[in-house]
Amino acid sequence: TAHLAYAGGSTDIFTDKAMDEVYRYSAGSSRATNKVCTHSLMFASQRAKKLIDDHMVRTVIEGELP
Repeated sequence: TAHLAYAGGSTDIFTDKAMDEVYRYSAGSSRATNKVCTHSLMFASQRAKKLIDDHMVRTVIEGELP
């Protein structure tokens, strides 16, 4: 959240369900959490989306991550 605040962004980028999907994938691992969140942010940016939902996170996990 500090990086988002520094960049002038909002902390409400991921829905609660999206965060549940992130945790389901990462099982609490900070490295895996960072990876899926970074990929999800890029995915959303490429589609001009301002809010990341659980469907986007699942798409990223299924299509871009091992």
